[in-house]
This record gives sequence, C-alpha cells and structure tokens, in this order.
Amino acid sequence: MAQDIEHIQTAHGDRAPSCTIVIFGAGGDLTKRLLMPALYNLARTGLLPTEFALIGVDRLEMSDEAFRAHVEESVRAFAADKHYAQTLDETNLSRLLASMTYLSADFGAAASYVALGNKIESVKASHGVGDNVMFYLAVGARFFGGIADQLGQAGLVTETNDYWRRVVVEKPFGHDLASAQALNTQLRNSLAERQIYRMDHFLGKETVQNIMLMRFANGIFEPLWNRDHIDHVQITVAETVGVERRAAFYETTGAMRDMVPNHVFQLLALTAMESPASFDADAVRNEKTKVLHSVHRVNPATDCVRGQYASGQRDGAPLLGYQQEDGVSPGSKTETYVAMKLGIDNWRWAGVPFYLRTGKAMSKRQSEIMIQFKRPPFSLFRNTATEALTPNGLVIKLQPDEGAMLTFGAKIPGPKIEIGQVHMDFHYKDYFQNAPSTGYETLIYDCMIGDATLFQRSDSVMAGWDIVRPMQEFWANDPQAPLASYAAGSDGPAEADDLLGNSQRAWRTLS
Repeated sequence: MAQDIEHIQTAHGDRAPSCTIVIFGAGGDLTKRLLMPALYNLARTGLLPTEFALIGVDRLEMSDEAFRAHVEESVRAFAADKHYAQTLDETNLSRLLASMTYLSADFGAAASYVALGNKIESVKASHGVGDNVMFYLAVGARFFGGIADQLGQAGLVTETNDYWRRVVVEKPFGHDLASAQALNTQLRNSLAERQIYRMDHFLGKETVQNIMLMRFANGIFEPLWNRDHIDHVQITVAETVGVERRAAFYETTGAMRDMVPNHVFQLLALTAMESPASFDADAVRNEKTKVLHSVHRVNPATDCVRGQYASGQRDGAPLLGYQQEDGVSPGSKTETYVAMKLGIDNWRWAGVPFYLRTGKAMSKRQSEIMIQFKRPPFSLFRNTATEALTPNGLVIKLQPDEGAMLTFGAKIPGPKIEIGQVHMDFHYKDYFQNAPSTGYETLIYDCMIGDATLFQRSDSVMAGWDIVRPMQEFWANDPQAPLASYAAGSDGPAEADDLLGNSQRAWRTLS
C-alpha cells in the first residue's frame, strides 16, 4: 500500500498541472464517444495542461498515426453532432492529437507494464511532461483488479511528495456487497484510498453539482429542508431507450445494479445530506456517506417493486418487449425497472419517505428530484377543503431540460375565492450559455487537480451495496419473487403506484 503523501491541489479554474494520462481501453467506445471529446473540450477551454501527453493502451495492434486518426474522427463527429454543433477548434485539436501515442498491450502480461513504464519515460522526454500520471481504466470491470495489481508490481503507481499517481475506475464497482469489498481490497493492495478515483459520470452533470449550491447557497430553502415542512421526496431517473445492443451486459446486471447503488443513491445523498463543514472533498463525502448509513433496512416484499418492460408503443410506433430484444434469454427475470420506498433514520428526515424509481423504455427521458412540501394544516378559505389544496413543490430537473420549478397556490382572478396552481420555472439555457459537454470534462479535470469531491469513496460504495443487499438476496433466493410487467413507452408498472398510493400520494407524471 502506498505511503501517506500530501500533494498541493491546483485551484479550480486554473490550468491543470503537467501530467500524462494513460487510457486502458483506448480503442473502445467509451474512449471514442466521451473521453476524447471531453479532453478536446478541456483543451479548447484552456484547462488541459500546457505540458501534456496521452498514451492509449489496448489489445489492438495500432500505430500512433492510426490511433490519432481514430481520435480525430471521434472529436470531429462530436463537434458536428446536432446536439453540440459548434465550430471545430482546429488549433487545439491538433495540439491534442500531437500529444498522443499508442501502446499495444496484454492487460494481464507483466511485460506490457514494463513496456508501459518505458513509454511513460519516453513521453516525458519528448513532450516535456513531469512525473504526474493518471491511469484511466476505460475497460470492463473484470479487468480493474488485475490492472491495478500489475501497475503496483511494476512500480508505476508509487508516489513521492514531488509527483502523484492516480487511478480512475469506471463503474460498476462490483455487482454486490461481497464483490465490491473484494474489489476494494484488491485495489488497496497497490493503491492508497486517495489515489483511487471511482468515476460516476452522472456526478459530472452541472445540475447534479448544483443540488448542493441550490440548498446551501440560498437562505430560502435550507430552513424548510426537513421533516417539519417536507411531506416526501421523489427521485426519478427514467430512460426512453431499451436495452438496445447491450443485452450481454444487461442480462447479468439489471436496473438495480446498473443504476441504484451509484446514480440514484448519489442523488439521494446530495438531497438528504447535512451541510458540510466546507466544500473540501472529505467534508462533502463524509456527509453523503452518513446519509447512506442512516437508511433503514428495506423490506423487499413491501417496499420495493421490480419490473420488466413488455411490448408497447410510443407516438404510435411499436416497441419491442425486453424478452424480444436481441441477446435476451427467453423467460429472463432481469429487471429493467426498480422502485423503492426508503426511510432515513436521523433527526432531519425521520418519518419522511423517499421514493426512488429508475427504468428503461419509459414514456419520457427524465431525471429529477421532487421535494413535496406539506399541505397547510387547515383551510382558511370557505368551501375549500384542505385536501383540495395542491401542495407546494420544488422540482430540480437534471435532464434533459436542466433547471428547477417551484409550484405554489395563487388566487384565480374574479369575485370568488378560487386557488390555482402556479409554476415558477427556471431553465439553465435561459440564463447561462452551456458549452457542449460530454459530462466527463469536470471529472477528468478534477482528477488532474486532485479534487475528489465528485468521486465515490469506498465507504460510500459499500454503504450503497448494503442498502440493496436485502432486495438482491430476496430476488435471487425466491424464484416466485414478483416481477411486474409494464408496457414499453409507459410510466412504469402499476404495482409501483401502490408504494405511494397506500398513503394517498402519487408519482409525479413524466412529462
């Protein structure tokens, strides 16, 4: 295990310090679609180091020139995409391409890591970079532990007070609590916790980061952010896409493992956390982890619903059911939808239910957090029942239309006292010019400057898996465990409505 070493952190907004990035899986889809456009954006905005080198590592045989052509194709496609359409910055693209070399390697062979060490020394001389190195594991989860072991045995992750070595690990971090613990133990054989950056790209989205700012930078929200004023909280991460060409992955993963212990629980933690002592990485992550440790045990038979999409339609077009998708096993029990009711056992949230849902092939692509405040205790208005008053609500919209919406009651004009619902709707695009982004820019930059705030710590990962463990065990051990069906293109299974309906609540309609 690496010794305890302190490094000076670069201030946010400054150009990142000189470094080399080594990307394992450089020929893969993640690198092509997301990492390379993100690095191009960092170069374009002046945040990429002046002295910078990139080494692509993969099992494919490829020359440096072929690798650069592969990267150039992906960046040009990104710039031309209808969602991002922009004028390509030829100068910074050329600079980025000039920084790149390629190494063909067997991830399991010690000789490949000797060659990698030599390549790192070579680019130091040819590109004028120092000893700082980020190793990005853009590979399948089965390779994480082995690559970390090989890096450690080759001495490539040893640090001093003069330089750092960091390893970025893409999710998933295991597939259950036991495998997550085993992976963490293996990583810690070669790496200190501060060297491990567990990547969840969802946390790179501006609006996800803004949850903390909205709560703690505005005096109007935080005094109401507790059990005295909030009736319940809903967190939704809905996708319109089905399994598409990822059946081999999804059949062994499912919606729970794919989305809940990472994306969904991170939103839960950001929503429910106490104010940190500062915005330093450990202060923020301490409070997030406390939330997950405070979630009381879920009863999988009564507090959770899993579902699988059947055939349906959207806008009149037919949609396949999950079991009709290419590569899906006949009679598959893999869930494509999960909803659950959670409680948090602390002073702020005792008695406030949190309802979480995520699913594929749903009616709308929509990620949001809905805070529903309590109804007035009685009606001041004659002939207006308390139950008829629409509760105030704050919706933090994460995607696709980032922003926030506050709903409250107002008098409808006229001689009668009638109350109407009013929406104050804020859209990021109306106030801020958002640059085209993959969502990885902030996270890659944060890793280069040593800010781990938006990366998961091991105790947080374990706490998330511990919450879902009863549900995983219930589904695995009981062949008769319910698997609800819902039509593709719908808002999910009717059984999920009962999680709220039994207490006279309802899911916010996807719209």
